[in-house]
This record gives sequence, C-alpha cells and structure tokens, in this order.
Amino acid sequence: MTPIETPRPPDFENLLAILRRETPSRPTLFEFIGSPMVMLGENDEGADRDRRLLQSFRCFFENGYDFAPLPPGLAGLLDFERGERHMEASVSQNEGGLIKNAEDFESYQWPDPPDAAYDRLDEWAKVLPDGARFIGFSPGGVLENLTDLVGFEDLCLMLADDPELVARIVDGIGSCLHAHYERLLEHESVGATVVNDDWGFKTQTMLSPAHMREFIFPWHKKIVELIHQSGRPAILHSCGNLSAVWDDIIEDIGFDGKHSYEDAIQPVEEAYATYGDRIAIIGGLDIDFMCRESPEAIRRRSRELLDLSREKGGYALGTGNSIAPYLPRESFLAMVQIGLE
Repeated sequence: MTPIETPRPPDFENLLAILRRETPSRPTLFEFIGSPMVMLGENDEGADRDRRLLQSFRCFFENGYDFAPLPPGLAGLLDFERGERHMEASVSQNEGGLIKNAEDFESYQWPDPPDAAYDRLDEWAKVLPDGARFIGFSPGGVLENLTDLVGFEDLCLMLADDPELVARIVDGIGSCLHAHYERLLEHESVGATVVNDDWGFKTQTMLSPAHMREFIFPWHKKIVELIHQSGRPAILHSCGNLSAVWDDIIEDIGFDGKHSYEDAIQPVEEAYATYGDRIAIIGGLDIDFMCRESPEAIRRRSRELLDLSREKGGYALGTGNSIAPYLPRESFLAMVQIGLE
C-alpha cells in the first residue's frame, strides 16, 4: 500500500486546533461520511470490501481533507446482529427487533470482533499521506442500537413496563462500544474519534431528556472519558433537536465538538453564536440548502461561515450531516473550493 495523493499537504493539527476551539492555520474541511459518486464521481459498489474501503479513504484525501473516517463495517470491525427490516429510501424503526424480553436478551449473541480485524489498521495506515490521520467511529451509538435491537415502539413500552431490562440491554451495547473505541485508540493512526448516535428529530429528543440522562448519556460519558484518557478529542455526531440537552453534551459528557445541524432546527451560524465559546462547531451547511441552492450561493455561505469564525476559531467547514448520494456533485465541489482557498 502507498500513500494516497492529495491536492494539498494534510495537517491533522488543524482539526485538533479547531477541537480546542482555536484558530487553524488555514480553512479546514470536515465530513463524517460521504458518497463516492459525489466526492469522486465514481463508485465501486460491486468491488470487494478492501477496494471499497480504499475508495472511502480516497473520497477524503483526494478532496483536501486532513483525515479519513474509518468505517467500521467496511473495515470488518464491530457490528451488531440485527433482524430483517424492509429498507428502501427510508426504513422503519419498529421492524427487526431481536430483543423483546429477558429470554431474548439472554440468548442474544453480543459481537466480539477478533483482534486481527483491528490489527489490520496498521496495514491501512500505510495509505495515509504524511500529516493525515484516521477518525474512528462506531456502527451506530447507544440509542441507535437500542432502537434497532428492540424497535422504537417496543422500547417506549419497555421503558414503562421493564426499565431494568432496558438498562441491561443498554449495558450490553455500551460495553461493546466502549471496547470498540478502546481497541481503536490503541492505534496511533487514529487521531480523533466521532461518537455517532442520533438522539433527536425535528422538535425534540427521541426519548425524554430524563430517560436520555438515565439510560443513554452515562455510557457516552464513559466512552468520552476513555477517548480523553488516550489524549484524543471526541466529536458528537447527533441529528435532531437537542436544545434540551446541550448542557449535558458540553458540561456533563464533555464532548469537544458537535456535528450535524439543520436550518429548520437551528442554523449553524446560530449554534456557533450560542455555543461556540464552549464547544467546537463542526460542519453545518444544511443538506436541503446544499441540494437546492446554486454553487455560487454555497460558495458565498461557506465564505461567510469561515469569516464568522476567523478570529474566534473552533469551526470546520462542512455539511450539516453527510455527503449524501443525492447531493449534486457541483454543490459539494463548490463548498470544497472555498475550504481549499
């Protein structure tokens, strides 16, 4: 394996500076995940796993990012067994639950990937350009996997009928995720982490803030403490309206950065003004905006975001969620153009 070519020399220290709420030496790009068809203009869906993993790294380095995310599925790392669900453009959160009672819980096979899967990270590190790092993340978070394993409606009933079982399931998920991050952090090539777990929708959190604090946040706090003990920062990727739990995110759990914004909930400019003194604000160009507006409008808003954060720092340019496969390639390139200026 050889290092991937880049349009400018990567410098991961820029992202680390942003996560310390400092000003980077130059504009810095950030995305969590992205479509190869949009980012590269090509797709290797039919290729083997290694070729698709390499392509996912190229998506980032060939566009001037200082890092590449490390997809746990493509890398053969942690994954949870799930039931079958009907999936098209969307998917039901009620289908496919495998744990409905204590007996199901006792028989569920919790994942335990072999050490060899994580050892391969040292081989993949050979594709990193000088100055670049991987960012590790997980196959969903505590709440997402809880919803998948139980089903959302059944979870709501279980919270009322058998909260002790909910706690046992959460501990099973949290233990697996904690072990996953612990193994990732053994590798020097992993320079930071994303802790990804969608907590909300347009108007509120998926569960009540009280239930989030009782069941979901404690394991996030343990994972963030583990990440910080390794000397790395932790970025929360979480969609939805989290207005009721921002203080938990910053003060209690201790995340260094927050990613995922939507104009209909809170424009990223407002989030930066409100929270930017306490946590790094990552990405934020609304996906609907990116799909509907002209490349010139995207370039203009990208410049304005960089100007807004030029003195105070603590901001990386990117979309509000991800480079979705339906996002026009010219819109993505317009944003990246400003990040590379």
